[in-house]
Amino acid sequence: MAAGPKEQPLPPDVVGRADAVEVLRAFVLDRGLSISFMRAFEEPEMWGMLLTDIARHAARAFAREHVCSEEEALARISEMFQAELARPTDQGRTSERNKQGH
Repeated sequence: MAAGPKEQPLPPDVVGRADAVEVLRAFVLDRGLSISFMRAFEEPEMWGMLLTDIARHAARAFAREHVCSEEEALARISEMFQAELARPTDQGRTSERNKQGH
């Protein structure tokens, strides 16, 4: 069997929950980002909330690992987010899912 990607474990609160829905997978590959996702929400604003929650979790991880404070990490994440919106370094492309859902 061929080796696969290094995947994250499921969060403990979703294990065994049939009502849990995975909406985003993100992988670093060749110094870039490869993702799969499903729209999942009725309103686009909910993606803003999801991205904010992810940023807060990342900021806490940097603080917990003593890289910088949570506040500094969140500020730096926010600054880069705004810079990428204003002047993207890579527009990427979005493809439709195939029949297997990928």
